[in-house]
Amino acid sequence: MLIKWPFASAILSVLCTLFSVSITIAADCQRDNFDAWLTHLKQEATGAGISQQATSALSSITYDPAIIARDHSQSVFQQSFEQFSGRMVSPDRLRKGANMIKRYGSILERIEDRYGAPAEVLVAIWGLESDYGVNQGKYPTLRSLATLAYDCRRSEKFRAELLDALRIIQRGDLTATEMIGAWAGEIGQTQFLPSAYLNFAVDFEGTGRRDLIHNSLNALASTANYLKGYGWVSGKPWTEGNPNFLVLQKWNESEVYAKTVAYFASRLEKEP
Repeated sequence: MLIKWPFASAILSVLCTLFSVSITIAADCQRDNFDAWLTHLKQEATGAGISQQATSALSSITYDPAIIARDHSQSVFQQSFEQFSGRMVSPDRLRKGANMIKRYGSILERIEDRYGAPAEVLVAIWGLESDYGVNQGKYPTLRSLATLAYDCRRSEKFRAELLDALRIIQRGDLTATEMIGAWAGEIGQTQFLPSAYLNFAVDFEGTGRRDLIHNSLNALASTANYLKGYGWVSGKPWTEGNPNFLVLQKWNESEVYAKTVAYFASRLEKEP
């Protein structure tokens, strides 16, 4: 079928626009000059109201190709639920989790009273994310986020997270040096991305800082605040098929991961 010229012209115009946008996005995320890109980002941060003191934390940042290699080779969530949960909910982690519930029992009750999320769910997340604060990651957060923002795969997402990391510094919760976490930029004992940190981190103990790296109680309360923010219903089940399970999927979009959190929490609930 022949296409009439005005219609063909319109299609050509749309294709040219899309091509132009794709070139702009590609140019914006990776220009083969990380230093120039970083200078532009610092200007953007200043324009967004982030202080010069906070943006100065980017001055010594370098590109890390190992982060990109990690990002492009993820396979953990391709495992089945049985494989993943069998590896993650080990007898040792379960035992430690039960001990944490006993150790922080009264405080976890206070957190549940305030935010609605039960101890078993919070401790399950805590255990899965960082082995109860022991393994929070070894990567400088700003370097990881800048590297991922420079790469073209998910540049806009990580560009926004990098700016939010600077806002955390500006707010006084953490210094750039303290920001050490997972390779993809998650921070703290329950691994918050900077955007979640800004929105949900709380100073539960009233120390004056929303520190989720060194302060376990802040990390647990902030996790409960996150779940509440996404609609957690107090006193209701969290297993698959219930509304609270959908909230667990807001914590991590992987169904395998959400099912593992629910399974782990249910196992902790039955621990003596």
